[in-house]
Amino acid sequence: MTAITPRRASSAVGTITLALTAVLTATIIASAAPARADGGHGFAFGRPATATEATRSVTITMRDVLFEPDSLTVAPGEVIRFVLKNEGALLHEFNLGTPDMHARHQREMAMMMEHGMLTATGMREMPAMDHARISGMDMSGKTMSGMDMSDMKHDDPNSVLVAPGGTAELVWQFAKADALEFACNVPGHYESGMIGPIGFGQ
Repeated sequence: MTAITPRRASSAVGTITLALTAVLTATIIASAAPARADGGHGFAFGRPATATEATRSVTITMRDVLFEPDSLTVAPGEVIRFVLKNEGALLHEFNLGTPDMHARHQREMAMMMEHGMLTATGMREMPAMDHARISGMDMSGKTMSGMDMSDMKHDDPNSVLVAPGGTAELVWQFAKADALEFACNVPGHYESGMIGPIGFGQ
């Protein structure tokens, strides 16, 4: 049996301390992460579900610029099928998230509007362009002024756009979370009050 000299013991303690520090740091970072848990559309407040899993249907009417009803109470684990009816003259969004998530998404939506992908009444594909004549766009057509255009799409499972006069559905299983709300993040709509708190009951 080999005796551990003071130097080796000190080295072993230092290695253990470093390992514990790394584990603690990873835990703190994970707990401070936003509501989206991973790149595969995981969310701390729940998950997308199917209509066959739904235990309740809730109709949300979108008007310019408000939701009816303007709040919602759900039970942890409940699966809700949202029927979303846009009775307004403008494009609206139904997005489940926290205030921080909505703030980030509003910046994305503003950028989409600025670049013509989003209009007051709808969403459109980027038109085919003559790359040789457009300053700031690379030959693949995926970047403009240094911005990655391939990321500019609206396909998150916690969100749906509804055109004027249209109807859409979103099915969600809720996990209990703080400060959860449904909102429209089309530029100007959230700021005008198109938001509803989601409370948790039994």
